[in-house]
Amino acid sequence: QVQVVESGGGLVQSGGSLRLACAVSGHINSIDTMTWYRQGTGSERELVAGISSGERAKYADSVKARFTISQDINKNTKTLYLQMNSLNLEDTAVYYCAAVGWITGTRRTYWGQGTQVTVSS
Repeated sequence: QVQVVESGGGLVQSGGSLRLACAVSGHINSIDTMTWYRQGTGSERELVAGISSGERAKYADSVKARFTISQDINKNTKTLYLQMNSLNLEDTAVYYCAAVGWITGTRRTYWGQGTQVTVSS
């Protein structure tokens, strides 16, 4: 079974930084795509940044030059980090991580529980 756990959210002042982490365990060799999404109050969930095996990282226009993703892989865990700099009020949202891969012949997506990021003025 694949588990996805996000961490690192919190309250930060405008202009500040946070680093989120998404730890995936279980079938990690089958997970080929990991993506950060966010959903603000009253808004639809939107893609923030993601990476797929063999491809460059992709970013939403609203976060380019401010957010950076990186990945760390060890024997049992694959972790995707989201470094967020120059945060502004519009970045306030629940941030979710999705891990996607071929598991037992089926394309599956696994979601974490989300982590709240609140930017204050």
